[in-house]
Amino acid sequence: MLTSKQRAYLRGLANNIDTIVYVGKGGMTEQIIKQADDALTAREIIKCKCLETSPLTSREAADLVAEGTSSDVVQVIGSKFVLYRPNPDEPVIKLPKNKNI
Repeated sequence: MLTSKQRAYLRGLANNIDTIVYVGKGGMTEQIIKQADDALTAREIIKCKCLETSPLTSREAADLVAEGTSSDVVQVIGSKFVLYRPNPDEPVIKLPKNKNI
């Protein structure tokens, strides 16, 4: 579970990355989940887009992909959403620490 400070940090990182996963008229498929899973393993943070022809809203698509990849939804804005999952072997992104713990 991400804190608001960590979420804000990840939103800043997501500004500069390109969209790599698209959800289209076929809706959510295993291929999309696999593509997102592979991308999260390689990059830790990805930006996705829900096309106008998709039967899902961007929030629904974000929740389904996050559930299928065991990742966290960082943000959903319009048709785009950002997901984050740390690499268990070699994490690249260092999140700000939560001072309350």
